[in-house]
Formats: sequence, structure tokens, C-alpha cells
Amino acid sequence: MTRAMTTRVLDAAAGGKNNFSADRDLVRRYDQAASVTTAAARAVLQFLVRVVRHLAAEGVDQFVVVGSGVPSGLPPGGRLHDVAAGCHGGSGGVPARVVYVENDPMVLAGARATIEPGTDLVRVVEGDVREIDAILGDRVVRAFLDWDRPVAVLLLSTHSLADDEHVHYVISRVRRAASDGSYLSLLQTTFDGVPGELLPAVRDLLAMTLPGHAIRGRQEVAALLGGLALVEPGLVWVPEWRPDDHGAACSGRPSSSGTYGVVARVP
Repeated sequence: MTRAMTTRVLDAAAGGKNNFSADRDLVRRYDQAASVTTAAARAVLQFLVRVVRHLAAEGVDQFVVVGSGVPSGLPPGGRLHDVAAGCHGGSGGVPARVVYVENDPMVLAGARATIEPGTDLVRVVEGDVREIDAILGDRVVRAFLDWDRPVAVLLLSTHSLADDEHVHYVISRVRRAASDGSYLSLLQTTFDGVPGELLPAVRDLLAMTLPGHAIRGRQEVAALLGGLALVEPGLVWVPEWRPDDHGAACSGRPSSSGTYGVVARVP
């Protein structure tokens, strides 16, 4: 409760309730340093919503969301599982199923208490992207979803994978587990868009407040995606990924989101 965590910071910056004072204090410190934290968090959440909406429109009705914090800053009825369900509701198709994978006890408890009792189409599972084998082998993950059909896996926590070799392993495991026609989405925090005069302060603040948080440049992220067929527009700043009329901009500069986003099709 006294130490900020990335998923809770994202929730706090987006105006959610699944966070503590330590997370809100960190948001204020980053806003003082770079003045974009709140807008950046909302840009990330909007990206996730657009990804789910787009893939659901492509016919995907199974989603695994790893490390999102189950953000409560999204509007009522606009959470990721709501978006997935809404895209398939009334279409006569298979109802969309969503599995959230989290390692934060607060997030797990809150989501299990507020989401699972109201629907049979959502499960909340304890897991960490650093232990991808355990996630993919989890009894609920295996039984609740049909892995012989397309699945969309959204990995939001690449920042916790400091070793590129580990990231490559996570991606390869997802590719082997998912059937043809599945999708993989990644988010990656970066310093690429930070003005040079602010970079030392932001780097020092991150090291002090979120130690171990992995930062990658665009070329490093692109290197992780070799062999994957990227969905247009490819690897871009999150506000640039298929923007819609609901406000995908981030303070007028896409780079101020501080995050790259990408969606790839699993061949």
C-alpha cells in the first residue's frame, strides 16, 4: 500500500479508484516533471479499448489481458470486457470471453468482487507475465477459453521484462500456444518522446520510484516483433493506432503518450 505500482499508477492517472495514495502521489510527481502523465494514461486506456473493439469486429471473441490493472478509470460500460461483450452482443455470435491476468493483490480482490459475480464471461486469474508458462498452463486459462480457436493476448506489462531475451521467450510462447488467426498486442514505455532537457529528471524519477521498469526505444521494440505480421498502422505511438472520434490525441503530440503500441497477427 505504501509503494507505487505501475498498474495502479495508470489507474490513478486515468481517474480510477483501484489505487492508493502512493500511486496518486507518484502521478503528481510525474505531472510536475513532464506535465503529461494524466493525458498519457488516458491515451493508453483509449488504445486498449480501440484494440479490443477492432479485434472483436474482426471476429475475435476470446481475450487474455495481462497486466492491465483492470483499469477502473474507463467510463461505466466501457471497460475492456464490456467493449468485447458489446461488439458481440445481439449479433447471434459466440459471447465474448475475457480473462484478466494480474499479480497485484488489490486488483485481484477488487476485480473478483466487482466483476466476476456479475457475469459468467469474465475470469480474473493470478499471474505474472514473467512466468508466462504458468499463465498459459493455468487451469482456468486453459478451460475457460478454447485455444483451438483464435485468441487475442494483450500484454501490457513488457515494462517488467528488462531482459530482451525474456521478452522474446514470452512472445514465442504466446505464438506457440495460440491458434492461427490469433492476435498479440504489446505496449512498451519509452523515453523516445521526452524532450532532452527533461530526460535526466524523468529518468532519475523513474529509477527512484519504479525501479526495474524497462524502457525501450522504437528500434528495440521493433526487434522484438520479428516474424509477426503487424496490423496497420504497425508500431506507433498509442494515440496513432487507429484513432477514432472519441479523442485519441495526447496533449496534441502523440509522442507525449510515452508509449508505443502494436497489434500483430499470429500466422
